[in-house]
Amino acid sequence: MTSAAPPPPAPPAPDDRMPGGSGPGGSGDPLAAGGLALGGILMVVYGLFAVLQGIAAIAGDEVYTSFGQYSFEFDLTAWGWIHVIVGALVVAAGLGLFTGAAWARVVSAVVVGLALIANFLWLPYQPFWSIIMIVTGLFVLWSVFNYRPARTM
Repeated sequence: MTSAAPPPPAPPAPDDRMPGGSGPGGSGDPLAAGGLALGGILMVVYGLFAVLQGIAAIAGDEVYTSFGQYSFEFDLTAWGWIHVIVGALVVAAGLGLFTGAAWARVVSAVVVGLALIANFLWLPYQPFWSIIMIVTGLFVLWSVFNYRPARTM
């Protein structure tokens, strides 16, 4: 009678993740977990800047220069209100990310998508600032979509 050695453990499934890489639990990418917190902070800061930018556009149209014909041309007061509303939504969604709730990530993705569109359309008015905000928004989307919450066993 010979005793057989137990078989080696099976490798973890590719979709199981933990902070160090693969396995049960964790986010899979430590950068994504930290990125989610940074994304929330960036959303709050971006939202506050957008609200201030909107107030500046509403208060006095002399803050921003006007230029020739533009397909998405609105009066600057309308753009100001767009930035105030989108900025307030981004702040609220950014604060929601700190709860770690799944709904906060979904809402953040939608709101950041709206902010990306608004900043793309705002390019002729403030090109440098719009590009910074577009890149920031893309990082926030990456961190929201790459984060995997820890699984409970």
